[in-house]
Amino acid sequence: MKLSHIHGQDSWRFNSDMVDAAITRQGGHLAPVRFRLPHGVVEPFSIAPWAEEKIGPKLPALLQSLRGDFFCAPFGGNEKPYRGEHHPPHGETANAQWKLEEIRKSKAETELHLSLETKVRTGRINKMIRLRRGETSLYCRHVLSNMSGKMNLGHHATLKFPDAPGSGFVDTSPISFAQVLPTTFEQPSQRGYSSLKPGAFFSKLDQVPALDGTLADLSRYPARRGFEDLAMVVHQATPEFAWTAVTFPKQRYVWFALKDPRVLRSTVLWISNGGRHYPPWNGRHINVMGLEDVTSYFHMGLAESTRSNPISERGIATHLSLNSTTPLAINYIMAVAAIPRKWGRVKTITAGPHGITLHSTAGSDISVTLDLDFLYLGSRRTA
Repeated sequence: MKLSHIHGQDSWRFNSDMVDAAITRQGGHLAPVRFRLPHGVVEPFSIAPWAEEKIGPKLPALLQSLRGDFFCAPFGGNEKPYRGEHHPPHGETANAQWKLEEIRKSKAETELHLSLETKVRTGRINKMIRLRRGETSLYCRHVLSNMSGKMNLGHHATLKFPDAPGSGFVDTSPISFAQVLPTTFEQPSQRGYSSLKPGAFFSKLDQVPALDGTLADLSRYPARRGFEDLAMVVHQATPEFAWTAVTFPKQRYVWFALKDPRVLRSTVLWISNGGRHYPPWNGRHINVMGLEDVTSYFHMGLAESTRSNPISERGIATHLSLNSTTPLAINYIMAVAAIPRKWGRVKTITAGPHGITLHSTAGSDISVTLDLDFLYLGSRRTA
């Protein structure tokens, strides 16, 4: 299949009756994705404002591709080598050139299959993204094979919020605990600025300690223009699945992601609202939030995630163990659904006979047809 040049990147297109999607060859970044809802087309994923520009060879390839969702193995900055391995930021999976294996279409579904032969730690990763007829869902599956050793990893979904304060409401499944990044995320001396109190623990998204002594509300966004922040939410591991949701009331839809919390243990919240004034950001990456489902120690990287750290000391996994003879599957579902005008925000998401039901704070329910069993297909659950 021929490549298309989309927002500065060679990309493959694939679609269903309800979804039009593109994925970059460089880094496997998934965007743009357009979902057809009854009231119109919505496009939730972010694309970096410098996508059409040349940002220079000294910056990692992932910054040139930066958009939508991409898979990270290992997740994070990876500034420190791990046992002789020096991975690029967010791993080869987010930077290297993927190979198209096939785009398979039938009356019921479309599936894109890409592959990557990794070099820093030799092995193979197969990326499959499935679209099902009649659904506004993305079924993402990554299978790591012929690899051994410890690995932190995750998805890096980034959403673009409408340019109005509090235009989106962020909600999650029950939280075990959450923490602001313990170290300084941005340095004013390097023209980067953060607003949250480093290392602060919290249990509610709307009560997060800030540097100025107030409590910040991370559940309503955009907010705190001019700052860049990072926090991590650890989900309770007992539910059948964990979820993150963003409600856009004016646009009348909700985006949500579903995962097995025993495989992808936490969610990193990357809150990017113009706090970086160095290239290529230059203060223009605004109204973006990363909702990044991971098993990792924040965004630190493989070395920090595999050794003892304050999160792992609480009994929370910050890495997985790979076995060269047993492939590891990471399954993940992202979807959107239309909402009525008087919806409020997502209160909870429960399993149903044909998918899931979203329950709102206004008392309304929405049933969404999808294959929830996909989350557990061939995966090894990790406590």
